[in-house]
Amino acid sequence: MNLNQLYYFQMVANLQHYHQAAAELNISQPSLSRSMSNLEEELGLFLFEKQGRNIVLTKYGRIFLEHVDKIIEELENTKKRMENLASSSEGHIDIAYVSPLAKHYIPFSARRFLDIKENKNVTFSFSQNYTAKMIEGLKADKFDVVFGSYSEEESDLNFVPIIRQELVVIVPHNHELAQYEEIDIKQMQSHNVIAYERYSGLGKFTRKLFKNFDMNPEIICESSDEGSIVALVEAGFGVAIVARVSELESANIKILTLKNRDMYHDVYMIHHKYRYLAPAVQNFINFIKKQSNSL
Repeated sequence: MNLNQLYYFQMVANLQHYHQAAAELNISQPSLSRSMSNLEEELGLFLFEKQGRNIVLTKYGRIFLEHVDKIIEELENTKKRMENLASSSEGHIDIAYVSPLAKHYIPFSARRFLDIKENKNVTFSFSQNYTAKMIEGLKADKFDVVFGSYSEEESDLNFVPIIRQELVVIVPHNHELAQYEEIDIKQMQSHNVIAYERYSGLGKFTRKLFKNFDMNPEIICESSDEGSIVALVEAGFGVAIVARVSELESANIKILTLKNRDMYHDVYMIHHKYRYLAPAVQNFINFIKKQSNSL
């Protein structure tokens, strides 16, 4: 049984006439009759029977037609879906990103992309997680593009820097460090620290910073994002080193810059180097590259 036989059978079943069906299918009547005979032989059932000068479906032919109609409809829907995915103007993009990008960067970047006339029919799926989990999803083709921290030993992936985040220390207004505008990172050593979750990109990054400066501060709590960290600092539970995001500016905290050099964290757009990327995905990648300032 092959796909052509299913299309031939559907046409004959609908027209109930071999000659008319052959003309519609642009094949000879003997070829069509032979194809249907081979199909019946393979199934072990008669699908058609003569009724006067025409043919009609048998009971088993009607049952078979129900399934064939569903199969062909699903095939046509799948074909349309594939055509949409192959289109640069009607494709679908699965993206994932770290939580700091959820409130502004991702939604507004996607909206600006869709505001371009050629992209208006592109659709998105959004997901949020840690960088390590997102990279797993990227490798499994769950995502097309992810936004997160740099990860070593991922030679098959492209890491494109898109955002440079300044790292700052935040403290309660009544904290002893609040008298300063700028501090050395080592001044955090003797204070309770609220940190990013250790498995997040920024969690790994800030812990590496502490190690590089030979620090081992008392980490009393781990939080997933800046909003949670800010809330604990506001309540006086400790100090924190965080990326300077918009949430900090309206919070009831003191923001301290760091004297140490190169105190920043880069966020990357991550995608496959060698796998095929659908046109809409490639267009989105090019759009993000263009809108991001070179770091």
